[in-house]
Amino acid sequence: MTAGAGVVAGNRGVGYRLTVVALLSINFGIVFFDRNALNFLMPFVQPELRLTDTEVGMLASALSLTWALAAFGIGAVSDRTGRRKGLLIAATLAFSVCSFLSGFAATFLGLLGARMLMGVAEGGVMPISQTLIVTEIPPERRGLAMGVTQNFGSNLLGSFVAPVLLVSVAAAHGWRHAFFLAGAPGLIAALLMWRLLREPVQEAAGRAPAASLTLLEAFEERNVLICAAMSVLLVSYLVVCWAFMPLYLTRVRHFDAGSMSWLMGTLGISATVGAFVVSALSDRLGRRPLMIAVPLIGILVPLAAMYFRGSPWGLATLFFVGWALTGVLPLVMATVPSESVDPLHVATVMGICMGAGEVIGGTLAPTLAGNAADRFGLSAPLWTMTALAVAAGLLAIALRETAPRALSRFRASAERAAS
Repeated sequence: MTAGAGVVAGNRGVGYRLTVVALLSINFGIVFFDRNALNFLMPFVQPELRLTDTEVGMLASALSLTWALAAFGIGAVSDRTGRRKGLLIAATLAFSVCSFLSGFAATFLGLLGARMLMGVAEGGVMPISQTLIVTEIPPERRGLAMGVTQNFGSNLLGSFVAPVLLVSVAAAHGWRHAFFLAGAPGLIAALLMWRLLREPVQEAAGRAPAASLTLLEAFEERNVLICAAMSVLLVSYLVVCWAFMPLYLTRVRHFDAGSMSWLMGTLGISATVGAFVVSALSDRLGRRPLMIAVPLIGILVPLAAMYFRGSPWGLATLFFVGWALTGVLPLVMATVPSESVDPLHVATVMGICMGAGEVIGGTLAPTLAGNAADRFGLSAPLWTMTALAVAAGLLAIALRETAPRALSRFRASAERAAS
């Protein structure tokens, strides 16, 4: 396959490029605000709907399954048609409606259906968004741009603002009103994208539709296969944490709902910072070293939750450091796959890597962790997180470097050695 690192970015100005990154990052932040809402509201929802821990896991799994199918399917459709903007706006409107539906749910099955529909709506958002980044941002800035697009808004809004705001609304007005609040921002984001986004330059200029890329063909590229496997491990880590950490903190560590929300919010602050730091370092130092080291730091979160007995501020600090793991997600799901294949297949391989994480990790992990929690206690999901973080770091050793600056340094070193 031809390396995607050679994609030529559009010739639009710096101001437009900054607008694209900011708007897509905010939109994905709203996606995660909606997606994570149920996790943070679960201490309110579980007793009212009389859900078991296994059913809590099934709710997370169902959303991940439909998210994964949509990520692969919609990514492939956008590659074949070259139409990114319309699909992105339609998905944004749809997931906002699904958040309202979650607020009306009165039974487990009703809530399950609403979450599955939300996964269908949200799954294609990131593959399309990162494809827009590939076509608008020069290669030497692409790691940072992709990191900000995937991690900044999603963690600022979905992991920091969401727990603090939604828990407060649920405590004051009920959890259903919190879901209604979560659905509103997507309508505004859709309007802004309709007004401000343009189809990518190479799409607007017209080109032959991309031939379909099969899974077997995609996995012939080693980096795509490894990134898909890492995506499974890292998404599993995240969804298990989101589903069970709030319950562990309130039921086992006996934090009140307000303290729990701030501790979970610390994860969002960490990932917001990591959106810049990890991605920018990968542009300078290379993708592979960061993708090996950073996942291993993730063991701090579950181990601190189980064993740290200091102040809540100390626990929040350990959460902040450990959650740096999320900084490698854009590299795993978008940057490295896009730099490893032909430019015409960028959205497809990103959909594969994102979809693999969701359909295997996101679907199976929370249900299995919920079953383990019912059988062995709420510490079982946290031990699962520890094992997943270690496995992801070890798997990254097999990656092939793709960062343009790092490759230039390697070539220069080889030329000096040969001369």
